[in-house]
Amino acid sequence: MNLENPKLLSLATAVAGRKKMHSEGNSLVITNGVFDLLHTGHIYYLKQARALGDALYVLINADESVRALKGPSRPVQSEIERAYALGALACVDGVVVFRTPRLDAEIRALSPDVYCKAGDYTLDKLDPTERAALEGVGARIEFMPFLAGFSTTKLIERIKVAGSL
Repeated sequence: MNLENPKLLSLATAVAGRKKMHSEGNSLVITNGVFDLLHTGHIYYLKQARALGDALYVLINADESVRALKGPSRPVQSEIERAYALGALACVDGVVVFRTPRLDAEIRALSPDVYCKAGDYTLDKLDPTERAALEGVGARIEFMPFLAGFSTTKLIERIKVAGSL
């Protein structure tokens, strides 16, 4: 499948964009996650995250790491499909697929002004290497309100039930 997605960036291209933003005095917000089946909770969260800066980059787990995190039946959509859906959102300025278990290298390379996670996270739940990288680049860490009732796991369950009717 060849989905044209100008917002899907290599890390090198994302870093170049970040340097340009920085030179122009613009701030960068980053977030990360699987974003398997894009739903209302995701969109709400991403719009809130984008409001924290001048640009939002979303770093998504590669398919292999999603399987390691969520099990062999996930992701439902490939990384290319997930990046395409995210790239269609006006609040998302760039999407980067990361292939490592943690994104501390990407954090150091992008040097974001703000790192954002949904409200189901806390400082204590952040991976220590990622948190150290964020603190090392001076990123502000923000937790956005969690929109209760929306999750990919719940959506998959609802689809299964609907499919058996």
